[in-house]
Amino acid sequence: MSRHTPPTIIPMDRHLSWILVFAAFSVHAADELGMASQLGPKTWASCARFMSQPNVRVYELSQLRSNSMPLSPFAGPYQVKPKPTSVLPGTVHAFNSEQMNEAAEPGQQGTQIDALGHFAALKQPWDGKPPPPVDDAVYYGGLTQREVKPTADSPLLKLGMEKAPPLITTAVLLDAKAHVGRGRPMSAGEVVTAKHIEEMLKAQGLARRGIRAGDVVYVHTGWGDYWRDPDVEKSYYSKAPGLGYDAARYLAERRIVAIGLDTPFIDAVPDGLLAGKGAPAAGTPPGMPFAVHHHMISQAGVHHIENAKLDELARDKVWTSCTIVLPLLEKGAAGSAIRPVAIGAPASNARPKAAAERSGSSR
Repeated sequence: MSRHTPPTIIPMDRHLSWILVFAAFSVHAADELGMASQLGPKTWASCARFMSQPNVRVYELSQLRSNSMPLSPFAGPYQVKPKPTSVLPGTVHAFNSEQMNEAAEPGQQGTQIDALGHFAALKQPWDGKPPPPVDDAVYYGGLTQREVKPTADSPLLKLGMEKAPPLITTAVLLDAKAHVGRGRPMSAGEVVTAKHIEEMLKAQGLARRGIRAGDVVYVHTGWGDYWRDPDVEKSYYSKAPGLGYDAARYLAERRIVAIGLDTPFIDAVPDGLLAGKGAPAAGTPPGMPFAVHHHMISQAGVHHIENAKLDELARDKVWTSCTIVLPLLEKGAAGSAIRPVAIGAPASNARPKAAAERSGSSR
């Protein structure tokens, strides 16, 4: 390792560096949609059947946004300040509004989705010497830094959030808390592997269906159990379980549209990694501690949905549903706050417990 290499980065071998250079040019992004280009009447029709099921209900998949929620260390502070009630002179109208703090990045906080221009790949790891070699960055479809973000203050000219269509399609939920964690939240740094995915599909009665092109896949790790508001412990964003690199490739090969986890990173982050005091998760390629971001966004064109609220969906064993994810049409943005929902029916053996819990919470 070079003495200039940041401690969280592992040097990349020559073979892998050439793979990354050519992989970016092996995909096509003329429409900038990535895997979302598969969405349309066919996926809408397959999604619509869930709405006519008996006992169907809508599941909120977003965490409540507030000034005291857990906040990403990679984004600016999030503070919404209510303004005084205003009155229009000569009218009977009073109205309220809010303002946000300077340097806020609401598109990277709370439950959010990453645009395909959020992540890019360099030809080799940066040695830490300024300036960072951003001009060498290559994005999904082989798009260059000059094409995507030519200047420091430029928005994303390509692959921005406004290019993402409404995601309306079938969702598959995989309950890793039950299968990998054996009923407990997965541990920080622990990964969901491709083998785990196949085992969960079988355990949940989905082996024959499998993962299909155009699906959104949600993975319930249980880490969302640690979402606290107010966030006093400041632990949620310091580490997390996540998707393994082999699982990312497995899902990308099946041409999913988006991957969503109840974690802050999608990638697994062992304790100490963000502080430069720990190694990446097992199975992570050299030089890519965020290999899932790298592969799914910059290579495969798959959106990331972070901090999804999946506990109720898992509790009711809603393994398949219609999901609706609507990113804001924010021109040139690298991410967006979202309020995703899933529409589906609880499993018959989950209904009594679910009904009791809902009844208890309504008292």
